[in-house]
Amino acid sequence: MSADRENRMGSTRPRDMLAVALIAAIAGYLLVRLNYGRIPALPRFAGLAAALVGVAEAIFGRGLRARIQAHRGTDRPAVRPVPPLTAARALVAAKATALAGAALSGLWLGLLLYVLPDSSVISAARSDSLTAVVGLACAAVMTAGALYLEYCCRAPVDPRDVRR
Repeated sequence: MSADRENRMGSTRPRDMLAVALIAAIAGYLLVRLNYGRIPALPRFAGLAAALVGVAEAIFGRGLRARIQAHRGTDRPAVRPVPPLTAARALVAAKATALAGAALSGLWLGLLLYVLPDSSVISAARSDSLTAVVGLACAAVMTAGALYLEYCCRAPVDPRDVRR
């Protein structure tokens, strides 16, 4: 394997995100178990900020991909090319956000696993279960938006460069 291939940044691996989510779920469960009586009521839409980050990254990714694809052919100079440093920064942000989304998913899952068994008996647990589901969904949107941005940062393959 060439040194050029070894130094390339690859896509975020699902096993890395799963490991982060699992560790965060265990930590979240233990933290909630030890401190649930001292935690104030959780706001219903506490995870909404994560979803907004995911949507913003997806929108940015769509625009970035359009600019990258516009320069695929040589006869389309109407759009400014994407500077390589901008694409690299977007890729690093996407990878970091994907892992942060996995961690948030794990934390919300840890909360949900703790409160769900008592949700039919205790009203606070019922409310926190709904909050955890909303937070988990918002963290999933964050992760999906980050993975889409990562996908959008890929350089198009030039058919002339493909070896047969």
